[in-house]
Amino acid sequence: MKSLWNEKEAKKFGSNLLAQRVYSSRLLGADSDLVLHGGGNTSVKVNKKDFYGKQKEILYVKGSGCDLETIEKSNFSPCCLKTLLKLSEFDYLSDTDMVRECRASMEDPNSSTPSIEAIVHAVIPHRFVDHTHADAVLSLTNSPNSKELIEEVYGSRALVIPYVMPGFVLAKTILKRLKSADFSKVDALILMNHGIFTFHNEARKSYELMIEFVSKAERKIKKSFKGKSLSKAKSKHIDPVTLSSIRQIVSEWSQFPVIASLDDSALACGYSNLKNLKAIACRGPLTPDHVIRTKRIPAIIDGDPQRSIDKYAQNYSAYFNRYSDSSMTMLDPAPRWAIWPGHGIISFGRNLKETQIVSDIVKHTIKSIQHSEYGLGGWKALSAKKLFEIEYWELEQAKLNKSTATNKPHQGKVAIVTGSAAGIGFACAQALAKDGAVVIGLDLNPEIVNQMTKIGAHGQVINLTNETKVKSIIDDIIKDFGGLDLLVSNAGIFTAGAYLDKMNQNNWNKSLAVNLTSHQVLLKHSIPHIKQAIGGSIVLVGSRNVKAPGAGAGSYSCAKAGLTQLCRVAALELAPHGVRCNIIHPDAVFDTKLWTPEALARSAERYGITVDQYKTRNLMKTEIRSADVGSMVSTMCGPVFSKTTGSQISLDGGNDRVI
Repeated sequence: MKSLWNEKEAKKFGSNLLAQRVYSSRLLGADSDLVLHGGGNTSVKVNKKDFYGKQKEILYVKGSGCDLETIEKSNFSPCCLKTLLKLSEFDYLSDTDMVRECRASMEDPNSSTPSIEAIVHAVIPHRFVDHTHADAVLSLTNSPNSKELIEEVYGSRALVIPYVMPGFVLAKTILKRLKSADFSKVDALILMNHGIFTFHNEARKSYELMIEFVSKAERKIKKSFKGKSLSKAKSKHIDPVTLSSIRQIVSEWSQFPVIASLDDSALACGYSNLKNLKAIACRGPLTPDHVIRTKRIPAIIDGDPQRSIDKYAQNYSAYFNRYSDSSMTMLDPAPRWAIWPGHGIISFGRNLKETQIVSDIVKHTIKSIQHSEYGLGGWKALSAKKLFEIEYWELEQAKLNKSTATNKPHQGKVAIVTGSAAGIGFACAQALAKDGAVVIGLDLNPEIVNQMTKIGAHGQVINLTNETKVKSIIDDIIKDFGGLDLLVSNAGIFTAGAYLDKMNQNNWNKSLAVNLTSHQVLLKHSIPHIKQAIGGSIVLVGSRNVKAPGAGAGSYSCAKAGLTQLCRVAALELAPHGVRCNIIHPDAVFDTKLWTPEALARSAERYGITVDQYKTRNLMKTEIRSADVGSMVSTMCGPVFSKTTGSQISLDGGNDRVI
């Protein structure tokens, strides 16, 4: 590990102490081998005048839940140092009292709640204090002979702190050790099973001490491995339907839909193939902080996914009953990650961000476990009882609840929307994404990638008339997200109008291929997964022409009529699986690229009316916009339509011919 300190970059942040604190904190946060997703914390002690002009020493400490990688000045909570030091003098302080009094010590009540380690930072007498959960250091501390390893690597330059609960108890433990410390020799605190603190009166020195100490641990690991490498292997053939079923079972135990992301990299597959996998993987996490994200241990999928996950949930319930008291409520017993031997590792989360956090933590965990197990004399995590205390610690739970997104109608669901580069398809994708779904937009137009990025979705270029590519892309979606819950089949074209006796046969064939057959192919390869969906719903986008056709539009109208019949058949076939299939028939939608000002003017002139009158040619005299269709489609996919299937929904402002 190398120092990333750059004087030129540091000056851009400013010369004051808090600015230097922001810069060095971001350097720490940028390295995932040091901290992950909100982990670690930093502080700086500053002399400044308060509101009344009185000089006061302030501890700026990272706000709880803030991320070091992107931290700003405003994310540091300004606390009165004197108050925090007085709190450290108490023999006992409850978590509730500690949080309240730390908040009361803040100079700005609008700031974030201070880190639970605020008092720890206060009792360390240096201006800058850095704390990380460095992988390499944890590999040392999570070994049976950890004390000997730490002594060998750091000598007298590091004080070893036995594992205790974070917060006030840790502050008291550190304070006791510091009273007899010789700071001319000591540059770091090594917290068993927890991490490392470095400190100095200069920002750069404190940061570079962290880099130095972590580098020493890395060199020790490399030397102990003696040329060996982490286990790697190729993934076995993955059956996407089995992966969908795993995700379905976990979602049922979670009592909400989850995203399930498969990591089938060589490293993940190598770990999943370890001969002593169960013994190693089920000892505990890299650091207790991770337990609120990953739970204590993963599930291991042995042959029968249902049996494996049911067994995990039963064991979790037993674990809760063993260590809980009557005041506690059990979290859902579903795993947060699973090892699928020969295939890789699956991470679960309520949304993509949560899933990615779990995945990142797991990647670092499996590396460190192997470093300890095969290079440092063994892997030894904290006991189940101590990990339970952290998992159900009210302060850690508060951190997790703060980061959990509010539930939306489609939270945790996976949706495919075809023909979504523009117009109705884009509006449908946007509405579903807004309502919490992970959306994958498919379109022949290369703009689909950029368009989906705008709404936080994922775009894929594909010709939906190519069945091989349709199957392949659905398989990829299942691998990335674990399943498929919502399908909006919207792709279509409007072929040149012609009377039947003048019909160009190619136009007829093209309309049927795109407006009907491509939808059938999409259903064919989606249905095996959507049968295992959570609240599965299919919406086909038809046309007003189905119920009110016009002369000269036979190729389009007949294809859309066939699509309507396809919807009815699908509804009959999928109802036993709890999957709905409905079709929406919008009238002409004018806020799309198809309707240029020139085209609108020509059409209005043909009817002898103004453009505005043409746009509102319906009984309610209202224009149908793409956003209206998107909103209705998202609603049709949600709980409002949970008991509706095989229906045709008109969105046309009222059409006398249809009525």
